[in-house]
Amino acid sequence: MAIPLETFFLDPSTEGTLQARIQQMVAQGILDGRFRRGEKLPSSRKMAQHLGVSRITVTLAYTELVADDYLSSRGRSGYFVSENAPEPPAFPARRSNRSSVDWSRAIGQRFAPVLGMDKPADWADYRYPFNYGQADPTLFDGANWRMCALQALGKRDFSSLTADYFDGDDPQLVEFIARQTLPRRGISAGPDEILVTMGAQNALWLTAQILLTQRRIAAIENPCYPALRSILLQSRCQLATVDVDEDGLVPAHLPEGTDVVFTTPSHQCPTAATMPITRRHELLDKAESEDFLIVEDDYEFEMAFLKPPSPSLKSLDKNGRVIYVGSFSKSLFPGLRLGYLVGPAQFIREARALRAAVFRHAPGHTQRTVSYFLSLGHYDALVRRMSRAYHDRRRVLDSALEKHGITVAGKGAYGGSSVWVKAPKPVDTVQLARRLREDGVLIEPGSPFFSGDEPPRNYFRLAYSSIPAERIEKGVSFIGKAIESELGNS
Repeated sequence: MAIPLETFFLDPSTEGTLQARIQQMVAQGILDGRFRRGEKLPSSRKMAQHLGVSRITVTLAYTELVADDYLSSRGRSGYFVSENAPEPPAFPARRSNRSSVDWSRAIGQRFAPVLGMDKPADWADYRYPFNYGQADPTLFDGANWRMCALQALGKRDFSSLTADYFDGDDPQLVEFIARQTLPRRGISAGPDEILVTMGAQNALWLTAQILLTQRRIAAIENPCYPALRSILLQSRCQLATVDVDEDGLVPAHLPEGTDVVFTTPSHQCPTAATMPITRRHELLDKAESEDFLIVEDDYEFEMAFLKPPSPSLKSLDKNGRVIYVGSFSKSLFPGLRLGYLVGPAQFIREARALRAAVFRHAPGHTQRTVSYFLSLGHYDALVRRMSRAYHDRRRVLDSALEKHGITVAGKGAYGGSSVWVKAPKPVDTVQLARRLREDGVLIEPGSPFFSGDEPPRNYFRLAYSSIPAERIEKGVSFIGKAIESELGNS
């Protein structure tokens, strides 16, 4: 491999002859680990032209470096970093911590961690991973996904791969969302009412930026998706939290003067509660009478294996007050980062302009690959396969939780991929999760989902999307024993 010519420059602060400075430049690159053994240096002629020095000066510098065994000469092939060159240190180069910048003043706005929870990157190495939101490689249709990705790379789709849509989206994907995905939720929308986003979280951020100001009040569920709370805090709006019950958000508890309500009615996050139809109508009527908007996050609606999902709020909305957020990242895989917003054309126009100002649009190749995966039927087949597996795992999990006396606080009316668990009050599930890792068990402590300075510490979420059915009972037995031990120590 040749070392790019552009990586070489003479530091004006160094002293000595030009030859010595060139020697130091090359030797320092080797000692820093930037130039590796066997890599080829630029020819003396090209290096001389690049540095603006005579060729003989570079040749003499190279010759000295050969003598010191930093470089080796291979006849007419040129100069290479010697196989005997000094190894760079195994530790990273030390950097100065000195700075003339007062960062406490320079930083204009501070951002809290988005999730506030530990998401281990090595989750797949744990034998009992009850963690939420990861793809199961045994269920995912990798072969057909690769086929669709290759098809999207073909000559026929060259423009969708390479074009700058500016503020637009892949028309093939938008058409599929409008004609196939949304009708399953009872929603009818035209292309000017749909925007592709970088996942549901990006859709929520766009919505908050457009609808909220420092004077407006946003109401969120408690507990709720931690990233949503972080997004709204960053918007500097007035934030009101509304405790949920066994049926989700309670419309009657919304504070007076609310401008925007963020809710997860079909599968409340994280309790999995499903809002009844009567309450959905109550919320919509209240929005109309008190003039506020509703943002509906309809994540996981595809995972309906117990009974058909309830109609979306958007499908019941007769007055254009609901903005709908959907995601392919939950049903395909989280690294996809592809979702969509559905709302009135006026709102989508503003969201499109804001998205264009930040990152223009989601990658064209990703959009076209998903479009093929959807339109060729692979997505529906994947959802059916996941639903069957989740149904089996849920049955095993429910039985195991009952056997070990673990209380389920919420498990959803139609399915999903997780249950919400309540441990006895003395148990701190943050400590519980830390202890369970020693047994190869991953759980999600519930405190980050709650608002307030002193959130409940005895809740946790158990997901079954990534753990084989045959390991669930054993994993739950570890959880039961750990809870008993915590109670014994309290």
